[in-house]
Amino acid sequence: MPLSAALKALPKAELHVHLEGTATPALVKKLAARHSVSLPAEIFADETTYAWSHFNHFLTVYDAASSVIRTPEDYRDVTWDYLRQCHEDGAIYVEMFSSPDHAAMNGMSFKDHLDGISAGIADAERDFGIVGRIIVTCVSHFGAEKAVEVARETARHVGHPHLVGFGMGGNEVDFRRSDYAPAFTIAHEAGLPCTVHAGETGGPEVVRNAIDNLPVKRIGHGVQSIFDADLVRRLADERIVLEVCPTSNVLIIDKFPTYADHPFLKLREAGVIVTLNSDDPPFFRASIGGEYAVAEREFGLDEPALRGITRNALEAAFCDEATKARLLAKL
Repeated sequence: MPLSAALKALPKAELHVHLEGTATPALVKKLAARHSVSLPAEIFADETTYAWSHFNHFLTVYDAASSVIRTPEDYRDVTWDYLRQCHEDGAIYVEMFSSPDHAAMNGMSFKDHLDGISAGIADAERDFGIVGRIIVTCVSHFGAEKAVEVARETARHVGHPHLVGFGMGGNEVDFRRSDYAPAFTIAHEAGLPCTVHAGETGGPEVVRNAIDNLPVKRIGHGVQSIFDADLVRRLADERIVLEVCPTSNVLIIDKFPTYADHPFLKLREAGVIVTLNSDDPPFFRASIGGEYAVAEREFGLDEPALRGITRNALEAAFCDEATKARLLAKL
């Protein structure tokens, strides 16, 4: 559904989106042709969305689509195209999760992967004025030792103009967040602020384990915290920011089958700092503008409240203070 003129004009910011998961079917087909790769037609619903039926199937389709992102030029194109879409939705700032592990599977070095994304960010800022930044992520189900390798490589690139943070995605149910403390310590001691996925498919105990053991300022998703009142109070008191992805949550988390069931408003009313994010947009028929529209339509947030959500995101952003001040001035 197209955004209203007023909603489109509202400045927006995004903190939680997986770069490989932003590539549209149209772009993935273009990259597949570039590399003479055949992809199964059944993974595509249409030119803008993918077809999947359950979470494990989603992961399979995700891996198939991202397998064609093979060169720095590919990463540049994926980054630029996503930032273009965000600009059209009225976004002024986007932090993207990048996965050097996925890049390595396709034969790419950490530096080439980073350089490709950086080129896309620079070109998008030149073309549209939108600011993009990179959060490097390890993957929990690849193991704690691999996470340390990613953290060490990330720490070696501190000072890169577009690299601003470190995080972790992947299976949160079978892999304890605390086991990855060595990797997060390396990133933290190198001066990188950190975030981690927790409380999406896992319960509040995963969030608690993360904030007890990792130097994190933000939590990716975190919505299952709602089932632990003491944890909700702690999140509010310690001002730990939640990167909430309502549409993704409704499609993936059985406990929140509709927007009416989603805890966004309850968390916000409890004093938790919440933001709006798209996660893997073409897989969920989502967008950053669409998530603001969901908050307006389903959660009843008016323009000042939505502007406050953007302020939450900008104040929680991992970018440098000068960039943050420049962006906040646009509010």
